[in-house]
Amino acid sequence: DGVPALFLHGGPGAGCARRHAGFFDPTHYRVVLFDQRGCGKSTPRGSLEGNDTPSLVADCEALRRHLGIETWDLVLGGSWGVTLALAYAARHPTKVSALVLRAVCLMRTKEVLWLFGDRGIGRLIPDGFHAYSSACDTERTQQQQQQQ
Repeated sequence: DGVPALFLHGGPGAGCARRHAGFFDPTHYRVVLFDQRGCGKSTPRGSLEGNDTPSLVADCEALRRHLGIETWDLVLGGSWGVTLALAYAARHPTKVSALVLRAVCLMRTKEVLWLFGDRGIGRLIPDGFHAYSSACDTERTQQQQQQQ
């Protein structure tokens, strides 16, 4: 029951958690927490195959149709979810009544470099950034070895 609201998580790769429903008044909204391709409970987990913005937009639309929802009264996106919410609303403007955009990150080069580069978050939390970047280097090396 309630007016339909779609929650689009950040990431990519993050997934939804029950706490995300807390952004909405449960007496007013019918909340749909959508795990995007390869994220959360979506399978196959971590898959990047066919995992691009147009496909995710199509998934949002397929979900709306599958649930028999005429129009999302609200689409809430956070971080990467902002980009996806905007892309969905641009592609299907008659299917979205309102957008809430939190922790806006449009995935522009300067934003990505700040989030994942040593001159942004790396300056604020150097120890955490070093641990993160070391893990990425290890993962990259393992992937390269598997491809050989």
